[in-house]
Amino acid sequence: MATPLSADRFLAALRSGGLTVVEHRSWRTHNRNHKGLWGPVHGVMIHHTVTSGTTGSVDLCCKGHSALPGPLCHGVIAKDGTVYLVGFGRTNHAGLGDGDVLRAVIDETALPPDTSADTDGNARFYGFECVNLGDGRDPWPEAQVEAIEKVATAVCRAHGWSERSVIGHREWQPGKVDPRGLEMKDLRRGTRKRLALVVPGVPVHH
Repeated sequence: MATPLSADRFLAALRSGGLTVVEHRSWRTHNRNHKGLWGPVHGVMIHHTVTSGTTGSVDLCCKGHSALPGPLCHGVIAKDGTVYLVGFGRTNHAGLGDGDVLRAVIDETALPPDTSADTDGNARFYGFECVNLGDGRDPWPEAQVEAIEKVATAVCRAHGWSERSVIGHREWQPGKVDPRGLEMKDLRRGTRKRLALVVPGVPVHH
């Protein structure tokens, strides 16, 4: 069981991980906590936005839309690798997913197929939306993929998690395809390598 990081620790973890972070509006207090619990947290979930352009994507993820109020994630990862923080606490990013997948994430074992939607993921995962159309053709620039790995590494290192605590939305909720065009096995492999690196002042994850 992991208590969510404070907003200050979350920001510090990302910045110590070598990321360029932009604090968008009142992200620290922008959340959906009135709808339910935030935590215990167990992992990091990666999504694609189905949008183009940084400004519009960040604004959408902050405000949400008529069918789904914002914030829609904790951070938006732009094509250039910049991370825009838009919310902190419970956010509308994961929805209902497979309880067996959550148990595998907690145990850090191989993920089973996501076949049911019986567990609230908004309370259990940090969520990051990555700017991409999600059509299978929109490219994933190296700077963006590197930032996704760094984000995953920073949060996992702060909690003492392994790369197995990093999943894609499509591995959680039946019918989802995001992040389309990103191979989660490769992303976890990159995260594992980064977790093994020595960062001054930051404990090495074993």
